[in-house]
Amino acid sequence: MDNYLIRNAKIVNNGLITHGFVLVRGGIIRAVGAGEPGAEQELAEIIDAGGSYLLPGAIDDQVHFREPGLTHKAEIATESKAAVAGGITSYMEMPNTKPQATSIEELEKKYTRASEVSMANYSFYLGATNDNMEEIRKLDPKRNCGLKVFMGSSTGNMLVDKPEALELIFAESPTLIATHCEDETTIQKNSKKARSEYGDDVPVSLHPQIRSEEACYLSSSLAVKLAKKHGSRLHVLHISTARELDLFEQGTDFGKKRITAEVCIHHLWFSEEDYERKGTLIKWNPAVKTAHDRDSLLAAVLNDKVDVIATDHAPHTIEEKQSKYFQSPAGGPMVQHALTAMLELVHRNKLTIEKVVEKMCHAPARLFGVKERGFIEPGLKADLVLVDMDQEWTVAHNNVLYKCGWSAFEGETFHSKVTHTWVNGKLAYREGLFNEMVRGERLEFETS
Repeated sequence: MDNYLIRNAKIVNNGLITHGFVLVRGGIIRAVGAGEPGAEQELAEIIDAGGSYLLPGAIDDQVHFREPGLTHKAEIATESKAAVAGGITSYMEMPNTKPQATSIEELEKKYTRASEVSMANYSFYLGATNDNMEEIRKLDPKRNCGLKVFMGSSTGNMLVDKPEALELIFAESPTLIATHCEDETTIQKNSKKARSEYGDDVPVSLHPQIRSEEACYLSSSLAVKLAKKHGSRLHVLHISTARELDLFEQGTDFGKKRITAEVCIHHLWFSEEDYERKGTLIKWNPAVKTAHDRDSLLAAVLNDKVDVIATDHAPHTIEEKQSKYFQSPAGGPMVQHALTAMLELVHRNKLTIEKVVEKMCHAPARLFGVKERGFIEPGLKADLVLVDMDQEWTVAHNNVLYKCGWSAFEGETFHSKVTHTWVNGKLAYREGLFNEMVRGERLEFETS
């Protein structure tokens, strides 16, 4: 039961591509070998990969699945299913739900719900506020991915803007601190200027000027300064500008690298030139900025200044997104198309498949200390993804799996496709069909 022998696969792991096989039994990778298997094939369902690429399941360190309280936009069940179809087998979800996950009690309710409905593996961030330090101190670093700090515009009281609160958080957080960095004062000043010129009809093309490079750098540099002062473990989310890259060091030694950075799919794909055709569908915070910023971020992925590629999956209904600029919420769905989009950059010779696996699978596992996941090695959990690198398909309304029903990639033709996804050794997705009985597990973390 749930034993698989995946043969004739190009196995991508630890910077190498090996033609061979993987044996899965009891949810665990039992053997990885070159060439053809021997006696390993007994009592296992044989999956002939036909030369397709076998990758570790991607680990997405930043999603918003909108449950509880915002389920008209998305649910844990629907979005985790879309993630699995896209090759993402584990996710870390954000606290700005309703109610907000700013207490351990509310956090544990989300874990309980995920255990009931999530097809992928899961962890949840606790949200910081100006006054919940007692809850932050209770965080168990072996059971939770981290603490989310909004150092910019946010929902409700989750903007942490008191200097004394920030100092205490950076000094005492027992877990990794993940930050959204945009300077609120700068954004408000730029918004006021835009309103004075355009009234309620501010064009979305001004989004990268309103949520500007300066706003990002002021906040990111403050976070880095605080982390260096207190020796904090800091992970800066969704870097969007070339200028911010100066704040980070190159390297992949996460035992020594205390300050790390993430870039998101949309900041590697779109630029300000795309606002004219995509409009508010590509309104994200931080904003999609210049082509120079996009290309610099891609270069930083290649030279290891940027450590992780993630999604910031943040769905809204199409009616919400099609509102005027200031009424249209920031964010969009991404988990179903993230891996495929990065593999498209492989087809365009801008990335290698080994680098995609490093930044979407290996690095998040090592950076967060995710236990027993992120690699294709004997003894680890069998989170695996089979990808046909030569299957062309076009994103269309009728093949979008998100509850919100739309994607900024609609009309885009990709040349790679996820065909199979295993979650904890169970074949959750095969050629468009789901095993609805599969449930993910709560992620565990190894801390130094």
